[in-house]
Amino acid sequence: MRILIVFAVSLLAFCEITLSLPRFALKEKSSCIDCHVNPTGGIIRNRGGWSYSKNMISMISPREDFKMNNKIGENIQFGFDARGQYLLQMTDSTKKTDFQKMNASLYTNVDLSDNISFVARYDFLQNIWEGYGIIHIIPEIVYLKGGTFSPNFGVRLDDHTAYTRGGDFGLLFTSGIKQGLIYNPMYTESGIEAGLNINDLLFLTTSVGNQGSALFAEDPSFTANLKVTPQLNDEVGLFLGGSFGIYRDRRSTGAPLFKQISPQVQMYGGYLGIGYSGFTLIAEFDFANEYLAKDVKSAFSMVEASYAIIKGLDAVIRWDRFDPNTKSDNSDLNRYIIGFEFFPYSFIEIRPQYRIQSEKPSVTNNSALIQFHIWY
Repeated sequence: MRILIVFAVSLLAFCEITLSLPRFALKEKSSCIDCHVNPTGGIIRNRGGWSYSKNMISMISPREDFKMNNKIGENIQFGFDARGQYLLQMTDSTKKTDFQKMNASLYTNVDLSDNISFVARYDFLQNIWEGYGIIHIIPEIVYLKGGTFSPNFGVRLDDHTAYTRGGDFGLLFTSGIKQGLIYNPMYTESGIEAGLNINDLLFLTTSVGNQGSALFAEDPSFTANLKVTPQLNDEVGLFLGGSFGIYRDRRSTGAPLFKQISPQVQMYGGYLGIGYSGFTLIAEFDFANEYLAKDVKSAFSMVEASYAIIKGLDAVIRWDRFDPNTKSDNSDLNRYIIGFEFFPYSFIEIRPQYRIQSEKPSVTNNSALIQFHIWY
Protein backbone atom coordinates (compact mmCIF):
# COMPACT_ATOMS: atom_id res chain seq x y z
CA MET A 1 0.00 0.00 0.00
CA ARG A 2 2.67 2.50 1.01
CA ILE A 3 4.77 1.79 -2.11
CA LEU A 4 1.80 2.23 -4.41
CA ILE A 5 0.86 5.53 -2.78
CA VAL A 6 4.38 6.85 -3.18
CA PHE A 7 4.28 5.83 -6.83
CA ALA A 8 1.04 7.72 -7.26
CA VAL A 9 2.48 10.82 -5.64
CA SER A 10 5.38 10.65 -8.07
CA LEU A 11 2.90 11.25 -10.85
CA LEU A 12 1.91 14.59 -9.37
CA ALA A 13 1.21 17.38 -11.85
CA PHE A 14 0.66 15.25 -14.94
CA CYS A 15 -2.39 17.33 -15.69
CA GLU A 16 -1.12 20.72 -14.66
CA ILE A 17 -0.06 21.29 -18.23
CA THR A 18 -3.65 21.41 -19.37
CA LEU A 19 -5.41 23.18 -16.57
CA SER A 20 -5.54 26.68 -15.24
CA LEU A 21 -5.28 27.84 -11.63
CA PRO A 22 -8.82 28.71 -10.47
CA ARG A 23 -7.52 30.71 -7.52
CA PHE A 24 -5.94 33.28 -9.86
CA ALA A 25 -9.40 33.91 -11.31
CA LEU A 26 -10.71 34.37 -7.77
CA LYS A 27 -7.93 36.81 -6.91
CA GLU A 28 -8.63 38.90 -9.99
CA LYS A 29 -12.41 38.44 -9.78
CA SER A 30 -12.44 37.15 -13.36
CA SER A 31 -13.22 33.90 -15.23
CA CYS A 32 -11.29 31.29 -17.21
CA ILE A 33 -12.14 32.78 -20.59
CA ASP A 34 -10.50 36.07 -19.59
CA CYS A 35 -7.08 34.38 -19.75
CA HIS A 36 -7.55 31.30 -21.95
CA VAL A 37 -8.63 30.62 -25.52
CA ASN A 38 -10.61 27.64 -24.27
CA PRO A 39 -13.73 29.05 -22.53
CA THR A 40 -13.51 26.43 -19.77
CA GLY A 41 -9.83 27.17 -19.12
CA GLY A 42 -6.57 25.36 -19.68
CA ILE A 43 -3.99 24.83 -22.42
CA ILE A 44 -3.03 27.97 -24.33
CA ARG A 45 -3.54 31.46 -22.95
CA ASN A 46 -4.94 34.34 -24.91
CA ARG A 47 -3.02 37.59 -25.21
CA GLY A 48 -4.32 38.92 -21.89
CA GLY A 49 -3.58 35.65 -20.07
CA TRP A 50 -0.07 35.47 -21.51
CA SER A 51 0.66 39.05 -20.43
CA TYR A 52 -0.71 38.29 -16.95
CA SER A 53 1.60 35.26 -16.66
CA LYS A 54 4.56 37.33 -17.78
CA ASN A 55 4.06 40.47 -15.73
CA MET A 56 1.72 39.89 -12.78
CA ILE A 57 2.57 36.55 -11.14
CA SER A 58 6.32 36.42 -10.61
CA MET A 59 8.65 38.31 -8.29
CA ILE A 60 10.75 39.51 -11.22
CA SER A 61 9.46 40.25 -14.70
CA PRO A 62 11.50 41.42 -17.72
CA ARG A 63 8.70 43.74 -18.88
CA GLU A 64 10.36 46.15 -21.32
CA ASP A 65 13.93 45.01 -20.62
CA PHE A 66 13.53 41.93 -22.78
CA LYS A 67 10.72 42.07 -25.32
CA MET A 68 8.92 38.84 -26.13
CA ASN A 69 5.54 37.56 -27.30
CA ASN A 70 3.75 34.29 -27.99
CA LYS A 71 2.59 35.05 -31.53
CA ILE A 72 3.69 33.81 -34.93
CA GLY A 73 2.28 36.37 -37.31
CA GLU A 74 -1.06 37.93 -36.51
CA ASN A 75 -3.28 34.87 -36.05
CA ILE A 76 -1.12 32.06 -34.61
CA GLN A 77 -0.13 31.66 -30.95
CA PHE A 78 2.12 29.02 -29.43
CA GLY A 79 3.10 27.79 -25.99
CA PHE A 80 4.81 24.97 -24.11
CA ASP A 81 5.09 23.31 -20.70
CA ALA A 82 8.03 21.37 -19.27
CA ARG A 83 7.99 19.90 -15.81
CA GLY A 84 10.08 17.67 -13.55
CA GLN A 85 10.46 17.03 -9.85
CA TYR A 86 12.70 15.73 -7.08
CA LEU A 87 11.02 13.17 -4.81
CA LEU A 88 11.46 11.91 -1.28
CA GLN A 89 9.87 8.55 -0.41
CA MET A 90 9.37 7.60 3.24
CA THR A 91 8.42 4.21 4.66
CA ASP A 92 8.87 2.54 8.05
CA SER A 93 12.37 1.36 7.20
CA THR A 94 13.74 3.52 4.37
CA LYS A 95 13.98 6.96 2.85
CA LYS A 96 14.71 7.24 -0.86
CA THR A 97 15.05 10.14 -3.29
CA ASP A 98 14.95 10.33 -7.07
CA PHE A 99 14.31 12.63 -10.03
CA GLN A 100 11.37 12.34 -12.41
CA LYS A 101 10.54 13.77 -15.83
CA MET A 102 6.81 14.39 -16.06
CA ASN A 103 5.66 16.21 -19.16
CA ALA A 104 6.79 18.10 -22.22
CA SER A 105 3.93 19.65 -24.16
CA LEU A 106 3.59 21.97 -27.11
CA TYR A 107 0.35 23.74 -27.92
CA THR A 108 -0.93 26.22 -30.41
CA ASN A 109 -3.97 28.27 -31.33
CA VAL A 110 -4.85 29.34 -34.86
CA ASP A 111 -7.44 32.08 -35.30
CA LEU A 112 -9.33 31.42 -38.52
CA SER A 113 -11.47 34.53 -38.02
CA ASP A 114 -12.49 36.86 -35.20
CA ASN A 115 -14.86 34.19 -33.86
CA ILE A 116 -13.35 30.86 -35.00
CA SER A 117 -10.26 29.24 -33.47
CA PHE A 118 -8.51 25.89 -33.52
CA VAL A 119 -6.57 24.71 -30.45
CA ALA A 120 -4.16 21.75 -30.36
CA ARG A 121 -1.88 20.19 -27.74
CA TYR A 122 0.49 17.24 -27.77
CA ASP A 123 2.51 15.84 -24.86
CA PHE A 124 5.63 14.12 -26.17
CA LEU A 125 6.29 12.18 -22.95
CA GLN A 126 2.76 11.00 -22.17
CA ASN A 127 1.38 10.85 -25.74
CA ILE A 128 -1.66 12.94 -24.83
CA TRP A 129 -3.46 14.65 -27.71
CA GLU A 130 -6.17 17.30 -27.67
CA GLY A 131 -7.46 19.18 -30.67
CA TYR A 132 -10.71 21.07 -31.17
CA GLY A 133 -12.34 23.96 -32.93
CA ILE A 134 -14.22 26.75 -31.18
CA ILE A 135 -16.82 28.93 -32.87
CA HIS A 136 -18.34 31.85 -30.98
CA ILE A 137 -21.84 31.87 -32.43
CA ILE A 138 -22.79 34.92 -30.39
CA PRO A 139 -19.48 36.47 -29.25
CA GLU A 140 -19.02 36.42 -25.46
CA ILE A 141 -22.40 34.69 -25.01
CA VAL A 142 -22.75 31.41 -26.97
CA TYR A 143 -20.01 29.12 -28.27
CA LEU A 144 -19.75 25.63 -29.75
CA LYS A 145 -16.66 23.42 -29.43
CA GLY A 146 -15.98 20.21 -31.34
CA GLY A 147 -13.09 17.73 -31.34
CA THR A 148 -11.11 15.90 -28.66
CA PHE A 149 -11.01 17.60 -25.25
CA SER A 150 -11.41 17.16 -21.50
CA PRO A 151 -15.05 17.67 -20.39
CA ASN A 152 -15.88 20.46 -17.97
CA PHE A 153 -16.73 18.79 -14.65
CA GLY A 154 -16.29 20.46 -11.26
CA VAL A 155 -13.30 22.66 -10.44
CA ARG A 156 -10.55 21.90 -12.93
CA LEU A 157 -7.83 21.90 -10.31
CA ASP A 158 -4.27 21.82 -11.60
CA ASP A 159 -3.30 18.75 -9.51
CA HIS A 160 -4.81 15.51 -10.78
CA THR A 161 -4.02 13.63 -7.54
CA ALA A 162 -7.00 15.37 -5.91
CA TYR A 163 -9.69 12.70 -5.55
CA THR A 164 -12.18 15.03 -7.24
CA ARG A 165 -10.03 14.80 -10.41
CA GLY A 166 -8.18 11.58 -11.20
CA GLY A 167 -6.95 10.62 -7.76
CA ASP A 168 -3.80 8.60 -7.15
CA PHE A 169 -3.27 7.76 -10.79
CA GLY A 170 -1.10 4.63 -11.12
CA LEU A 171 -1.85 3.30 -7.63
CA LEU A 172 -5.48 2.67 -8.48
CA PHE A 173 -5.40 0.83 -11.72
CA THR A 174 -2.63 -1.56 -10.69
CA SER A 175 -4.57 -2.53 -7.56
CA GLY A 176 -7.88 -2.71 -9.42
CA ILE A 177 -9.52 -0.19 -7.07
CA LYS A 178 -10.11 3.33 -8.34
CA GLN A 179 -9.61 6.07 -5.75
CA GLY A 180 -10.50 9.17 -7.73
CA LEU A 181 -12.94 10.34 -10.36
CA ILE A 182 -12.33 9.58 -14.03
CA TYR A 183 -10.60 12.88 -14.82
CA ASN A 184 -7.03 11.61 -14.80
CA PRO A 185 -4.45 13.21 -17.14
CA MET A 186 -5.15 10.74 -19.95
CA TYR A 187 -8.91 11.27 -20.00
CA THR A 188 -10.36 12.98 -23.05
CA GLU A 189 -13.57 12.65 -25.04
CA SER A 190 -14.27 13.12 -28.73
CA GLY A 191 -17.49 15.06 -29.11
CA ILE A 192 -19.09 18.48 -28.91
CA GLU A 193 -19.57 21.05 -26.16
CA ALA A 194 -21.93 24.01 -26.03
CA GLY A 195 -21.57 26.96 -23.68
CA LEU A 196 -23.78 29.84 -22.59
CA ASN A 197 -22.42 32.87 -20.73
CA ILE A 198 -24.93 35.41 -19.40
CA ASN A 199 -23.49 38.75 -18.28
CA ASP A 200 -20.45 37.03 -16.69
CA LEU A 201 -22.87 35.90 -13.98
CA LEU A 202 -23.98 32.48 -15.19
CA PHE A 203 -21.86 30.07 -17.21
CA LEU A 204 -23.46 26.81 -18.40
CA THR A 205 -21.67 24.11 -20.39
CA THR A 206 -22.99 20.79 -21.70
CA SER A 207 -21.08 18.19 -23.67
CA VAL A 208 -21.61 14.77 -25.18
CA GLY A 209 -18.83 12.54 -26.40
CA ASN A 210 -17.15 9.18 -26.90
CA GLN A 211 -14.62 8.41 -24.17
CA GLY A 212 -13.13 5.38 -25.94
CA SER A 213 -11.50 4.64 -29.28
CA ALA A 214 -14.03 2.05 -30.49
CA LEU A 215 -17.04 3.17 -32.53
CA PHE A 216 -20.64 2.23 -31.66
CA ALA A 217 -19.40 0.26 -28.66
CA GLU A 218 -21.20 2.10 -25.87
CA ASP A 219 -23.55 4.97 -25.10
CA PRO A 220 -21.97 8.43 -25.29
CA SER A 221 -21.06 10.18 -22.06
CA PHE A 222 -22.79 13.38 -20.96
CA THR A 223 -21.42 16.22 -18.81
CA ALA A 224 -23.02 19.44 -17.59
CA ASN A 225 -21.60 22.22 -15.42
CA LEU A 226 -23.36 25.33 -14.13
CA LYS A 227 -21.21 28.04 -12.57
CA VAL A 228 -22.54 31.22 -10.99
CA THR A 229 -20.23 34.17 -10.30
CA PRO A 230 -22.02 36.84 -8.23
CA GLN A 231 -20.43 40.29 -8.26
CA LEU A 232 -20.49 41.19 -4.58
CA ASN A 233 -18.07 44.12 -4.57
CA ASP A 234 -14.65 45.15 -5.85
CA GLU A 235 -12.81 43.34 -3.06
CA VAL A 236 -14.43 39.88 -2.91
CA GLY A 237 -14.37 37.21 -5.60
CA LEU A 238 -16.95 34.43 -5.44
CA PHE A 239 -18.13 31.51 -7.53
CA LEU A 240 -20.34 28.51 -6.85
CA GLY A 241 -21.81 25.80 -9.00
CA GLY A 242 -22.60 22.18 -9.64
CA SER A 243 -21.76 19.43 -12.11
CA PHE A 244 -23.41 16.28 -13.41
CA GLY A 245 -21.96 13.48 -15.52
CA ILE A 246 -23.10 10.13 -16.93
CA TYR A 247 -21.05 7.46 -18.67
CA ARG A 248 -20.91 3.70 -19.22
CA ASP A 249 -18.15 1.90 -17.35
CA ARG A 250 -16.83 -1.37 -18.74
CA ARG A 251 -15.76 -3.82 -16.05
CA SER A 252 -15.96 -7.42 -14.90
CA THR A 253 -18.33 -8.78 -12.28
CA GLY A 254 -15.40 -10.69 -10.78
CA ALA A 255 -15.39 -14.24 -9.46
CA PRO A 256 -16.92 -16.66 -10.13
CA LEU A 257 -18.52 -15.60 -13.44
CA PHE A 258 -16.15 -12.81 -14.57
CA LYS A 259 -18.88 -11.44 -16.80
CA GLN A 260 -18.32 -8.16 -18.67
CA ILE A 261 -20.89 -5.51 -17.74
CA SER A 262 -21.43 -1.84 -18.64
CA PRO A 263 -23.26 -0.16 -15.77
CA GLN A 264 -24.31 3.48 -16.04
CA VAL A 265 -22.25 5.60 -13.64
CA GLN A 266 -23.73 8.86 -12.37
CA MET A 267 -21.46 11.58 -10.96
CA TYR A 268 -22.75 14.77 -9.36
CA GLY A 269 -21.62 17.40 -6.91
CA GLY A 270 -21.12 21.04 -6.02
CA TYR A 271 -18.26 23.47 -5.58
CA LEU A 272 -17.54 27.00 -4.43
CA GLY A 273 -14.69 29.46 -4.20
CA ILE A 274 -14.11 32.73 -2.42
CA GLY A 275 -11.24 35.18 -2.64
CA TYR A 276 -10.41 38.26 -0.62
CA SER A 277 -7.21 40.26 -0.90
CA GLY A 278 -4.45 37.61 -1.06
CA PHE A 279 -6.56 34.77 0.39
CA THR A 280 -8.52 32.16 -1.58
CA LEU A 281 -10.59 29.15 -0.53
CA ILE A 282 -11.86 26.53 -3.00
CA ALA A 283 -13.94 23.46 -2.11
CA GLU A 284 -15.60 20.67 -4.05
CA PHE A 285 -17.76 17.75 -2.91
CA ASP A 286 -18.85 15.01 -5.33
CA PHE A 287 -20.68 11.68 -5.31
CA ALA A 288 -20.67 8.79 -7.77
CA ASN A 289 -23.24 5.98 -8.01
CA GLU A 290 -22.18 2.56 -9.33
CA TYR A 291 -18.61 3.84 -9.71
CA LEU A 292 -16.91 0.94 -7.92
CA ALA A 293 -19.65 -1.68 -7.64
CA LYS A 294 -23.38 -2.23 -7.96
CA ASP A 295 -25.51 -0.24 -5.48
CA VAL A 296 -22.41 1.45 -4.03
CA LYS A 297 -22.13 5.22 -3.60
CA SER A 298 -18.68 6.80 -3.34
CA ALA A 299 -17.78 10.30 -2.09
CA PHE A 300 -14.95 12.64 -3.12
CA SER A 301 -13.89 15.88 -1.39
CA MET A 302 -11.31 18.62 -1.79
CA VAL A 303 -10.70 21.85 0.14
CA GLU A 304 -7.79 24.12 -0.79
CA ALA A 305 -6.72 27.38 0.89
CA SER A 306 -3.97 29.69 -0.33
CA TYR A 307 -2.48 32.97 0.77
CA ALA A 308 -0.20 35.32 -1.18
CA ILE A 309 2.64 36.05 1.24
CA ILE A 310 4.36 38.40 -1.19
CA LYS A 311 4.21 38.77 -4.95
CA GLY A 312 5.48 35.53 -6.44
CA LEU A 313 5.15 33.42 -3.28
CA ASP A 314 1.93 31.66 -2.22
CA ALA A 315 1.37 29.33 0.73
CA VAL A 316 -1.02 26.51 -0.17
CA ILE A 317 -2.65 23.83 1.98
CA ARG A 318 -5.16 21.22 0.82
CA TRP A 319 -7.28 18.42 2.25
CA ASP A 320 -8.40 15.53 0.04
CA ARG A 321 -10.81 12.77 1.03
CA PHE A 322 -12.09 9.68 -0.73
CA ASP A 323 -14.78 7.39 0.71
CA PRO A 324 -15.24 4.32 -1.53
CA ASN A 325 -18.50 3.31 0.16
CA THR A 326 -20.54 5.88 2.07
CA LYS A 327 -22.34 3.09 3.93
CA SER A 328 -19.12 1.56 5.25
CA ASP A 329 -17.18 2.84 8.27
CA ASN A 330 -13.42 3.42 8.41
CA SER A 331 -12.91 2.97 4.66
CA ASP A 332 -12.04 6.56 3.78
CA LEU A 333 -8.65 7.91 2.75
CA ASN A 334 -7.48 11.38 3.80
CA ARG A 335 -4.51 13.37 2.58
CA TYR A 336 -3.11 16.69 3.82
CA ILE A 337 -0.80 18.76 1.63
CA ILE A 338 1.34 21.64 2.88
CA GLY A 339 3.43 23.61 0.43
CA PHE A 340 4.43 26.77 -1.38
CA GLU A 341 4.26 27.99 -4.96
CA PHE A 342 7.22 30.18 -5.80
CA PHE A 343 7.43 32.19 -9.03
CA PRO A 344 10.90 33.79 -9.02
CA TYR A 345 10.83 34.92 -12.67
CA SER A 346 8.33 35.10 -15.50
CA PHE A 347 7.16 31.64 -16.64
CA ILE A 348 9.17 29.81 -13.95
CA GLU A 349 7.65 28.03 -10.94
CA ILE A 350 9.17 26.06 -8.05
CA ARG A 351 6.71 24.11 -5.91
CA PRO A 352 7.84 22.35 -2.68
CA GLN A 353 5.25 20.14 -0.96
CA TYR A 354 4.93 17.78 1.99
CA ARG A 355 2.13 15.19 1.76
CA ILE A 356 0.64 13.41 4.77
CA GLN A 357 -1.41 10.31 3.98
CA SER A 358 -3.96 9.07 6.54
CA GLU A 359 -5.84 5.77 6.41
CA LYS A 360 -6.86 2.86 8.62
CA PRO A 361 -4.83 0.89 9.53
CA SER A 362 -2.17 3.59 9.71
CA VAL A 363 1.13 3.09 7.86
CA THR A 364 4.16 5.29 7.21
CA ASN A 365 3.75 6.55 3.65
CA ASN A 366 4.25 10.31 3.70
CA SER A 367 6.10 12.01 0.84
CA ALA A 368 7.84 15.25 -0.07
CA LEU A 369 8.75 16.78 -3.40
CA ILE A 370 10.15 19.83 -5.14
CA GLN A 371 8.59 20.44 -8.52
CA PHE A 372 10.17 22.55 -11.27
CA HIS A 373 7.98 24.06 -13.97
CA ILE A 374 8.71 26.19 -17.04
CA TRP A 375 5.92 27.32 -19.37
CA TYR A 376 5.26 29.93 -22.02
